Amino acid sequence: MNDIFHLTMGELLTSVASHYPEQDALVYPDRGLRYSWRAFDQKTDLIARGLLKMGIGKGDHVALWASNVPEWVILQFATAKIGAVLVTINTSYQAAELEYILRQSDAGTLFMVGEFKGTDYLEIIRRVLPELNAGQVTSTTLPRLKRVVFLGENCPEDLIPYARLRELALQVEVHELEAVKAGLHEHEVINMQYTSGTTGFPKGVMLTHHNIINNGFNIGRCMDFSSADRLCIPVPFFHCFGCVLGVMACVTHGATMVPVEVFDPLHVLKTIEAEKCTAVHGVPTMFIAELEHPQFKDFDLRSLRTGIMAGSPCPTEVMRKVMDEMHCCDITIAYGQTESSPVITQTRTQDPLELRVASVGRALPEVEVKIVHIETGDALPIGQQGELCTRGYHVMKGYYKMPEETAQAIDAEGWLHTGDLAVMDAQGYCKITGRIKNMIIRGGENIYPREIEEFLYKHPKISDVQVYGVPDAKYGEQVMAAVKLKPGEACSAEEIRAFCQGEIARYKIPHYVSFVDGYPMTASGKIQVFKLREQAIVDLNLSTGT
Repeated sequence: MNDIFHLTMGELLTSVASHYPEQDALVYPDRGLRYSWRAFDQKTDLIARGLLKMGIGKGDHVALWASNVPEWVILQFATAKIGAVLVTINTSYQAAELEYILRQSDAGTLFMVGEFKGTDYLEIIRRVLPELNAGQVTSTTLPRLKRVVFLGENCPEDLIPYARLRELALQVEVHELEAVKAGLHEHEVINMQYTSGTTGFPKGVMLTHHNIINNGFNIGRCMDFSSADRLCIPVPFFHCFGCVLGVMACVTHGATMVPVEVFDPLHVLKTIEAEKCTAVHGVPTMFIAELEHPQFKDFDLRSLRTGIMAGSPCPTEVMRKVMDEMHCCDITIAYGQTESSPVITQTRTQDPLELRVASVGRALPEVEVKIVHIETGDALPIGQQGELCTRGYHVMKGYYKMPEETAQAIDAEGWLHTGDLAVMDAQGYCKITGRIKNMIIRGGENIYPREIEEFLYKHPKISDVQVYGVPDAKYGEQVMAAVKLKPGEACSAEEIRAFCQGEIARYKIPHYVSFVDGYPMTASGKIQVFKLREQAIVDLNLSTGT
């Protein structure tokens, strides 16, 4: 195959369907759903026609707020086939976050499920859009949003049922869709995912056909994927881990997608055995939950061969158990960020265990990586720590409506500055050694303190707040807030957490809260967050793992 594809998503899917028409493309064992590649291509064409009739066209923004349901994958390709931009929304988001994403993204349509892990999405959407009427929206706060479509059975009266798309599709001729497809270009944006920043709210990362097709293909190459592989995907589709490392790695190789709608270790084990999956993805905490499940030994996992562990550092013992007890002898490690589609480096199946644990691999094919001095930007020699930068087909188009932030992230020569500290060896293998930006990684979720701080500033009793990460045995890090109250005010940690409930994602809510009179400062007046962290480790008697 070519090293670089020059295709749109529609062209890619049609090509795969012609090569492997009767092979499984998408399988949901619990639902009894099994699409061949030909059927999947036809289904996405049908929904694409329905979207056109609904009034959605090239360049329009379509938001999707759902777990790993079948409609998610169908919409990923149906929207791309008409050149619409799929805006993916974190399933943990609450009212304030949802409203921000819908407004900043200029979404014209929202597709959503009814609930997720006990969170009532319908209650949230009615709070954000009290004027919602039969799925139609006329909102002063969200002027671009026109309609809300419900995914699933028993559609509420105030939303549009997804089934209507199939009815609308019959009013659009096949040649009309083909004409739209012919007008698309590989370098046009068709995917927008939100990632937080250190100096503000989440930024919309604009990714193209070219970005995610080629990143997915090369990710699959690192796992030695072929049309004989069957990938269990328990990681969320709203994240690049699901929709690129999962979906696109499969589609570009004709491998079968076997999603798990909501992560549950027992369901993952059942799915792998039932479908004889050859690969499985997950963050380390997912693999640990599977390995430690009381029924783990009841399942035959000998079909497994490979997959990806990513999202946070991978403990050596966990890797050994995944390779030995789960039979994933060719498991790989990947590193990247949303801005790079997302994978920059990945280990290969033939790499020894030591490299798979001590490093995050080497650059993907056709990807450049260099380590630069943090202050001067000069390239550093082998073995010296600096900022990891990358350049190639995988670098995002930019942040939506944020030209200044885009210019800060991508320099004049096209290098994406990751903000991560790294060291590279003579063979090109990289080790991530720290973070320039004050990011917290909790169980594979990237959390940016400034976003939480901005929200907590709204609390009437808070004068100032600093949010940072502290070590945690289970999740890697937990969120901690050092709160300075306004004069004369009294407050508890429970009150702070209650203020966050239902407004920001649960994983962002501070696990620890301390109350302080002031912060350690530098001579120039900068707050020394690292000193707050060091004191918290002592006060809370936390283990740093060293």
